[in-house]
Amino acid sequence: MTSTDASADDTLDLHLPEEFVALFRSAGDDPAEKGTARACEDLLDRVADWGPIGTPVGAFHLTPVEVERHVPLIARWMNDPAVAAYWQLAGPQSVTEDHVRAQLTGDGRSVPCVGVLDGVPMSYWEIYRADLDPLARYCPVRPHDTGIHVLIGDDADRGQGIGTALIRTVSDLALTARPACTRVLAEPDVRNAPSVAAFLGAGFRFHTEIDLPGKRAALLVRERTAPDSP
Repeated sequence: MTSTDASADDTLDLHLPEEFVALFRSAGDDPAEKGTARACEDLLDRVADWGPIGTPVGAFHLTPVEVERHVPLIARWMNDPAVAAYWQLAGPQSVTEDHVRAQLTGDGRSVPCVGVLDGVPMSYWEIYRADLDPLARYCPVRPHDTGIHVLIGDDADRGQGIGTALIRTVSDLALTARPACTRVLAEPDVRNAPSVAAFLGAGFRFHTEIDLPGKRAALLVRERTAPDSP
């Protein structure tokens, strides 16, 4: 797997009224932080607390991006041709920094993270509220649907089943940490066959193809399943 496509710019294009955002503020938040991703982290039920967790490929942790620490590495990944073909963020480091900062200074509906496997940063993730995303203009979504964008940073980690294992882990985490969420969604470019295959291998099912700005996407859905009866 190389990557899925990112659409955080579209995500952040959908404005949430301040009154709506205020509903998700936890008691005790500093009013000075109103409108920031930190203040509104309850929109995604505290992604920073999702792990660490053991996986079949090693110990994994989603770490929210810190600009100075992580952006140089993410920018290097974005300039890999296999990634750039779908994320379209190749260029100077400032391109990636602007992309990430737009989420970090937003209202919390999209949280950029670095995936750390056995202590090594090796993937980039965007966990977002699909029901608050412009994606909802193009396909039916449910309240609290959670979306995933992901790229595996280095070629050596691709094609080994690592991406599939981590996508399953992250979607498990979303469904566990977000009780109101009943589905996890992904919308990779239909041309990105390795990414589509990784999501399908992780328990997602193909739903339909949709035309999004800049791409034709495969809408892939993982449903929350009912627990087995005793």
